[in-house]
Formats: sequence, structure tokens, C-alpha cells
Amino acid sequence: MLDKERKVSFVIPAYNEEESLEELYSLIKENVDDCKKENLLTDYEVLFIDDGSTDHTQDVIRKMSGQDEHVRYIFFRKNFGKSVALQTAFRNVTGDVVITMDADLQDDPCELASFLKKIDEGYDLVSGWKYNRLDPAEKRLPSKLFNLVTAKMSGIDLHDFDCGYKAYRREVTDAVDIYGQLHRYIPVLAFRKGFRIAEIQVHHNKRKHGKSKYGVERYMQGLLDFFTVSFLSKYHDRPMYFFGRTGLLSLLLGGTICLFLTVIWCMGNSIGTRPLLQLGILLIILGIQLFSVGFIGNMLLDVTFKNNYSEAHVKEKR
Repeated sequence: MLDKERKVSFVIPAYNEEESLEELYSLIKENVDDCKKENLLTDYEVLFIDDGSTDHTQDVIRKMSGQDEHVRYIFFRKNFGKSVALQTAFRNVTGDVVITMDADLQDDPCELASFLKKIDEGYDLVSGWKYNRLDPAEKRLPSKLFNLVTAKMSGIDLHDFDCGYKAYRREVTDAVDIYGQLHRYIPVLAFRKGFRIAEIQVHHNKRKHGKSKYGVERYMQGLLDFFTVSFLSKYHDRPMYFFGRTGLLSLLLGGTICLFLTVIWCMGNSIGTRPLLQLGILLIILGIQLFSVGFIGNMLLDVTFKNNYSEAHVKEKR
């Protein structure tokens, strides 16, 4: 139950989904009305992000926006991908809670109350879990493997990182930056920033109209993006920890090799033609370069931090 006003922003990326949008919005309105009766929200907006559709998706959205002031939209000039769509939406929403869902009617708006109740339990991000996923096997099996690997490597106990049906407190969407295929790793990005994460089971519908826009290759791209997230999350604010350690190891190995060769040379043996000498010198040079990169990274970080300081990490302040 609310003790103050709460506005919910629905963010719906769309690409060639003209047949499903009006039905989706009708279902959202029905469930919003039910949530108002339960005092789970007081106001709402629906922000459609058209990702360069080539059908009549934009015309349908314009029509709905003209008929209902709760409908807003942003149209892209071409297809930039889901991460850009979400990042743009996150910078334009006005709600206290943000709900992201797909435009293909596979995400059921009837889950809205469950998401908001979980948010009210104190969680900052609530992720959906399509436990009865109705997609073809060629999509389900790679997705299961992808989710298993991501959960093990990230240490986050979620079953479905790939589910686009999520609820966020506004603080989360303001704090995360997403690009490439990083929209799948928003829970990882949020977790690394100290936000509380939960998961609920959600009903998954079969696609009624059109066809899926995703292929198996996205999982390979997603795995590479996971390594990017892991690296940046761990070393974003301390680059010297990575480059310094690696540079020190390289210097120690190179120094040890050169010391060994020096002892051999002092014993009267020639070392000028030994490949080991070249390796030792190379490792020393590499170590110095890595240290230099670490120092430069720290200096850039210092300047950036002073110019772009934010308090996204602050939970409470008086």
C-alpha cells in the first residue's frame, strides 16, 4: 500500500510491431486500473521507443498518443538496437518506477501488480523469469545455457537474465549506462552498484503477430559483452589494480630472466643470440607500458570523477 503518490513509466521498445501495439496498450490500461484500485500506483505513462520500424508501427503509436495523453513516443531514424532504445528511454521517463516489457504481447501486463508489490518489499530491481517459456527449442536451449553461465560467473541468483520484463526504481535506471548488448546485464550492472535484486515468475505468451527479431548469434555477442561488464564493474574506478598487477608480473618475469642471463654472462657465456634475452627485454618494456596505462587511466578517472560526480551510489541522505 502506498503512503504517497507513485507514477509508473512503461518503457516499450518496438520494431515492426504494428499489429500488437493497440492490444498491448489496452491490456496495460486494464491492469493499471486494477493496480490503482489496490493503491499500488497513482499515475502512469507509456513510452514507446520505435527502433526504426519499416512498417506502420510509428503511425499506430502516433494515433494512440493523439487519443491518450498517457502515451508518449520516441522514434529513431534507423534501427540502433534494444540497448540504445532502453538507454534513451531511461533518460526520458518521468515515473518513480520503470517497467520494461517487449511489444510482441509475449510479456503479460497482468503481472504488473506482482512487480509493484515486490518493489514495495524493498527491492530496487525485480526481474521476470519466464519459467514456462513458449519459444521454439532453438531459442530456449541457448538461452538456458546463457543464463546458467551468466549466473555462475556473476554470482547473481537469477534464472532468466534475458527476460526483458523488469521493474526498476528510478534510481537504478539513472545509475546504469547500457550499450551494445548490455541490456541483458542490467541486473549485473545494478548488483555491482549495490542495488537489491529480486526475481518473480511471470507468465509467457506465444507470439501472436510477426516473427522474432533475434538470432542465435546474439548469445555470442552477449557473452563477449559479459566479459566487458565484468571487467568494467571490477576495474572501472581503479584501472591501476589491473594494469599495475599485470605490469608488475611482467616486470618481475622480465627482470628474473635478465638476471638469470646476467649470471650466465658473468660466467663467460655468450647471451647475445639467445631468444630468452629478447623475451626478457620485451617483458620489461611491456611491464613499463602497462604501468603507464594504469597511471594514465587513474589520471583520466580523477578528472572525470571531478567533472561528472554523481551520488547514484547514495541510498539515503539527510
